Amino acid sequence: MAKLLDVPSFCDERGNLCVIEKLLPFEIRRVFYIYGATKRRAGHRHVSTQMFLLCVSGGCMVYSCDGRVEQRFELNSPQRGLLLKPQDWHYMDAFSENCVLLVLASSFYDPNDYIDEPYSLSGASDLLSPQLS
Repeated sequence: MAKLLDVPSFCDERGNLCVIEKLLPFEIRRVFYIYGATKRRAGHRHVSTQMFLLCVSGGCMVYSCDGRVEQRFELNSPQRGLLLKPQDWHYMDAFSENCVLLVLASSFYDPNDYIDEPYSLSGASDLLSPQLS
């Protein structure tokens, strides 16, 4: 199940320093970021990859479903990120104009690690009904 994590931050008159060191339950193998997004992104889960999503600027919404529980998270601070487990089918949307979403992943890109079909939940909410772009 997806989980919010607070990023240790050190703030003084010089500014703010956020440290991800020793925070994640995986070794970082892949780093990428999304910016200028105007439409929904992702729409998949993974076979084995864990990810940590962090808005270093602006904000967005993240929908997650682990097959049992559906959740929505608002990411709008560089001091709090979202840990996604492989089973968390997810998408991101409602990007602010200045959003930069940093993603840290536990494995290198592998197209065979992606599962695009969402879970089929009886009585599922309307969170899944809009078409993915």
